[in-house]
Amino acid sequence: MEIALLNEKHAEEYWNLRLEMLKQSPLNFGSSYEEAVKRQNPIEMTKERLVSEGNFTFGCFWEKHLVGAVTMVREEGLKMKHKASIYAMYVSPSHRGKGFARRLIEAAINQAKKTEGIEQLMITVVTTNETAKGLYHSCGFKPYGTEKRALKYDGEYYDEELMVLFL
Repeated sequence: MEIALLNEKHAEEYWNLRLEMLKQSPLNFGSSYEEAVKRQNPIEMTKERLVSEGNFTFGCFWEKHLVGAVTMVREEGLKMKHKASIYAMYVSPSHRGKGFARRLIEAAINQAKKTEGIEQLMITVVTTNETAKGLYHSCGFKPYGTEKRALKYDGEYYDEELMVLFL
């Protein structure tokens, strides 16, 4: 297993993983597969996001194939730039349970600690995703609230637990 910071060279492979994550785990992401496949120029958009300032996407590679990823985005506003958020945490089903997710979260935490001025890291998780909640708790994230009905999918509502890690 290798964890690496992704760049524009990884755009197509990351986009394919992004489509997989949205299709495999539709309840765990704010975006939808249906919306994603309709995007125009998704590879170009992905290239731009992978290299934009304050945006760090880490990939987990197994035998040179991208099997997992996580993104950390720093807030931009003057009063908010002490915070960063973690998004799009995902590991392909065939590689789960092997510590890949932990390594990805640790990479994001380490990047936040190395980035001057970031004091806290935020993450949200659907309250029914016990595996992810357990991982985030074990990495030091603490819940501070619940957003009721945060997501609506196929006519059902899902709450999200709001979590923070003070660095």
